[in-house]
Amino acid sequence: MTIQTKCLHTDDSNGPCNHYGAVSFPIYQTATYAHPGVGESTGFDYSRLQNPTREHLEKVVCNLESGVDALALSSGMAAISLVFELFSPGENIIAESDLYGGSIRLFDNVSKKNGLSFTRVNCSKDALEPLITPQTRAIYIETPTNPMMNITDIKKTSEFAHEHNLLLIVDNTFMSPYFQNPLLFGADIVIHSGTKYLSGHNDTLSGFIVTNNKEISERLRFLIKTTGAGLSPFDSWLTLRGIKTLAIRMEQAQKNAFAIVEYLKTQSSVTNVIYPGLLEHPGYEIQKNQARGFGAMVTFNVKDEETAKKILSSVRLIQFAESLGGVESLITYPVTQTHADVPQDIRLKNGITNTTLRLSVGIEDAKDLIKDLDNAINKKD
Repeated sequence: MTIQTKCLHTDDSNGPCNHYGAVSFPIYQTATYAHPGVGESTGFDYSRLQNPTREHLEKVVCNLESGVDALALSSGMAAISLVFELFSPGENIIAESDLYGGSIRLFDNVSKKNGLSFTRVNCSKDALEPLITPQTRAIYIETPTNPMMNITDIKKTSEFAHEHNLLLIVDNTFMSPYFQNPLLFGADIVIHSGTKYLSGHNDTLSGFIVTNNKEISERLRFLIKTTGAGLSPFDSWLTLRGIKTLAIRMEQAQKNAFAIVEYLKTQSSVTNVIYPGLLEHPGYEIQKNQARGFGAMVTFNVKDEETAKKILSSVRLIQFAESLGGVESLITYPVTQTHADVPQDIRLKNGITNTTLRLSVGIEDAKDLIKDLDNAINKKD
């Protein structure tokens, strides 16, 4: 099946399940399950362990990412937190320096407290070999990165990781499984904030871990039932519903992003536009080779802080809000929102300043979005 069809139908070798012929998979809103007898089970015992609705969602996401198992969790941060339960005190992680601020907050305030150490590096261009220690266990990346859109070669990085007996963990939120499948390029674990493109409607929190390693899957299954961060039945159903339109949403949002990027490049008050689909982007060729598209996230800088704040207060159709990946276009100010907890020296080193804006392009008409941006950018004081 093509990925477009996979968004609507699982490739289930056991055939379709009999749920009274329901086309929309049912919501099994139950906490526990009755047993036919001692030592007998329906396959479900307690919803912290598993739930039919969540299980079906996991099969869909696993199929989209070409993994052997997927776990659905209560948020993207819950997914990242569970993955880091795989590691023990004293172990080291090489981590991309330009990450979502929540990931950095978790690493600095929780993971470090639990005895892990982190080595930050620009994985798109810096050498990794000198950073490896006997305690290093994994490399953690986003590609494209949030918000500076750095592109890391997944295949090259996975080969390097495996040569040194390390895991490669890839946060694939920006691309979604529709545009990019890191497991096919050698990654061991893929993470998604399902709140974003997978759900796609700014109404549901969810997170996913996908792996192609059965041993890792078994360890994660033990951890999820122990820590209890599994996704609820209703949120599982909402995410299932969102995935059905993933393909058409991603295509339309990307089409809009290209149009907006071309508009932004014409504006004198815009000093820099960062988008992987631009030929001049340093990661363009890598992105072209490892993905089926360039996504709908655009980062740009304006001439001064005053201009940035004017745009944020003047947009009307585009909403000034955190998050991304929904049908509605959102504009974010990283220094006070997504990356507010990131130390200033790290923000500045990564290129995030008071003039940096991040745009999540939705599926509205591109002409309306450009008009809204133009009114905000060129608004007279």
